[in-house]
Amino acid sequence: MINGMKTDTETQNSDMQNDFKMCPICGSKKIKNQENRKWICPDCGFDLYKNVAAAVGVIIEDSHKNILFEVRAKEPRNGFLAIPGGFIDFDESAEEALCRECFEELGVKFDQNDFHYICTFPNTYPYKKIEYKTCDIFFKAELPKKYNSIDDFIKALKPEQSEVLTLCSKRVATEEDIETLPLAFESSAKALKKYLAMQKGEYKR
Repeated sequence: MINGMKTDTETQNSDMQNDFKMCPICGSKKIKNQENRKWICPDCGFDLYKNVAAAVGVIIEDSHKNILFEVRAKEPRNGFLAIPGGFIDFDESAEEALCRECFEELGVKFDQNDFHYICTFPNTYPYKKIEYKTCDIFFKAELPKKYNSIDDFIKALKPEQSEVLTLCSKRVATEEDIETLPLAFESSAKALKKYLAMQKGEYKR
């Protein structure tokens, strides 16, 4: 367990498993789950792969190493911290998804060119007894120049109440700072650590 979060292995060992009771095409009860990666129906030939979903997140930081966090307003991890972002919709690029998510969640408009790629990490997103495997794509963005700090920025934002309980600023200057944060997802913790390493010149692509 990291930062109070279940690791991927712990989640896999839970009683949550995506499955079909019968084939959605022909109704056969012989449909089989192959290693939790795909389903095959021997009666009609139905073949469905359990593909990974893509999601995005952005680290917005001020000159004092304060980072913008959302307090999640829904499950999974209701009440825990997350960076702005979400799932990529059909026919969207990662940057387009971030522009949309920032506008929906924060009420602020970014340009696609404002985002700079950091890294990716796998993640597990359990929701309503369904386990979604994701590839989380992380970016950084500069604090808009008209704001002096994250706290100043927060005053101008209009968070989406159904998604965000509140917004907060947390100083993240060391790995120890990250370990103390009640982060919703392990992938975010890993991305923040990589971001710190990149800033210190300790990470080589």
